[in-house]
Amino acid sequence: MTERIAYFNGSYVPESEVLIPFRDRGFVLGDAVFDTARTFGGKIFKLGEHIERLYRSLKAIDIDPGMTPQEMQKISEEVVRRNLSHLEEGDDYWIFQRITRGQNVVGGELWQSSGPTVIVECTPLPIKTRAKVFHEGIDMHVPSIRRIPPECLSPSVKSHNYLNLVLADLEVRDKGPNAWAILLDTRGFLCEGIGCNLFLVRNGCLLTPRSQYVLAGVSRQTVIELAEKLGIPIIEDDLLPYDALNADEAFITSTSFCICPARSCNGKTIGDSPLPGPITSKLQQAFAEEVEYDFVEQYLRYLSGK
Repeated sequence: MTERIAYFNGSYVPESEVLIPFRDRGFVLGDAVFDTARTFGGKIFKLGEHIERLYRSLKAIDIDPGMTPQEMQKISEEVVRRNLSHLEEGDDYWIFQRITRGQNVVGGELWQSSGPTVIVECTPLPIKTRAKVFHEGIDMHVPSIRRIPPECLSPSVKSHNYLNLVLADLEVRDKGPNAWAILLDTRGFLCEGIGCNLFLVRNGCLLTPRSQYVLAGVSRQTVIELAEKLGIPIIEDDLLPYDALNADEAFITSTSFCICPARSCNGKTIGDSPLPGPITSKLQQAFAEEVEYDFVEQYLRYLSGK
């Protein structure tokens, strides 16, 4: 096969055959949830934790995917297995599970829908395109757009409706090639960016926004656990842009990046240490040991021409 394979409503098919009806509520209303794991050397990391979070999202918005978490995990593993031959040397996959409420019922009420649409697919990580930003550091910018508050929609629901985050990201794109939006919540505190969580380092202590205002990522939790093992104090707190500007180090966590250093906030350099800073570097090394894969070198090899 020259085409990647995806799981679509009970069958494994070429990606080109995954066709979403135009009345699907995930397309029409953003009425869908998803989750994303990644592979390291072709092996999926913490798939169980990602599936558990997916099913918490499903429960929160009352979608029944028609299968157990164990079945979803086996399907995800099978999708990756069927696509390993398409990976280029040194690359890895994002693995997505996507579930919509199904199609609107023609002539019915808006709340009515058909059975769920279930898709599991994988796509190569953008390692080559992100290698430079991984090396030079992310330039964080606070956009004017605020994050949707938890009293409107829980940030713990990983829904298909990313318009809030997309518009924030688009707003900062002209700030430079390494620009990355970090939104404030409606109270004025640092929150999160598209697909990422924020960490600051101050006086040897790790600081991160409170979990009730962000999607608490699996990579975020991994860093918290690693910091505890390393004896690095960690505090969840309300953080201002002032705190980022006066931090010794800063980094983001995400499924794809794992841990990526940030070099500036709103155009001002963070800290005095070369990137990555000492705490960031220590956590990167611990993360690499946890996944048994040097993800930093995986990115940087594209800059060295290897």
